[in-house]
Amino acid sequence: MSGTLSGKTAFITGGGGAIGSESALHLVRDGAAVLLMGRRIEVLERARDKIMTEVPDGRVDIFPGDAGRLEDIRGAIDAALAIQGSLDIVVTTVGGGVFRPFLMMDLENFQEQFTYNFTTAFLAIRYAIPKMGRGGSVIAISSTAASNTTPWMIAYMAAKGALEQMIRGIAEELGAAGIRANAVRPGLVRTELGEHPSEDDRVYRAVTAETPLGRTGVPADIAGAVRYLAGPESSWVTGQVFAIDGGAELRKNPLLMDIVRDVMGDAAMDAVIEGREPDMGN
Repeated sequence: MSGTLSGKTAFITGGGGAIGSESALHLVRDGAAVLLMGRRIEVLERARDKIMTEVPDGRVDIFPGDAGRLEDIRGAIDAALAIQGSLDIVVTTVGGGVFRPFLMMDLENFQEQFTYNFTTAFLAIRYAIPKMGRGGSVIAISSTAASNTTPWMIAYMAAKGALEQMIRGIAEELGAAGIRANAVRPGLVRTELGEHPSEDDRVYRAVTAETPLGRTGVPADIAGAVRYLAGPESSWVTGQVFAIDGGAELRKNPLLMDIVRDVMGDAAMDAVIEGREPDMGN
């Protein structure tokens, strides 16, 4: 397939998700071959089939595996290399956060959040880079939580902040080897809202009220930035974090306290606000 990225191979973790699959579509449209990694093969198959429907002469391979397991990451990298004999683009999209007040966190759930949002990216990037040649591009999906204080999401904030600092460090250390490393910092993307319509509406109103462009994002907003950072147009760009958020970083982060209170209950919520450890009945 011809295109600006013809001959390039991309490896995408979280490849069955909205941002991962949309990023793959943007890359395949421009000629890249893509390997999608994710834990659920049926989700990967749906993502592949959708891309192939839109780009029938494209190349999309899938690799079921856990991005938090080194052996799975190594297997996925080998599979990506087998497509065309090179690995040129790495996109890490695995991540997500849950509302949990700091005084309700323990070591286990903090580490789970950190592993999910940071360690998965570390493993993919660390073990892919030695297989990449000059001109290789690493792109990590971060979050506005790395820059905007987000109450009740401290583990998520910490992991995304660490992710961005890792990207800057990689850009500094590996620039001489011709490897570029950048990140995309999305605001709230519509497909990532809760499953219940009533909650969706409340979150949507709260977020858009603090977004200058007046809407939440869609996966294509993020995928366009990924495509730019993967291609030759950004060949002199490294160590950068691009906020694709409708201008949300210009304003305060919505607290969404009513929604959290509904989940926790009034007494537990009041305890958290007052700096006391809440009694959740367990």
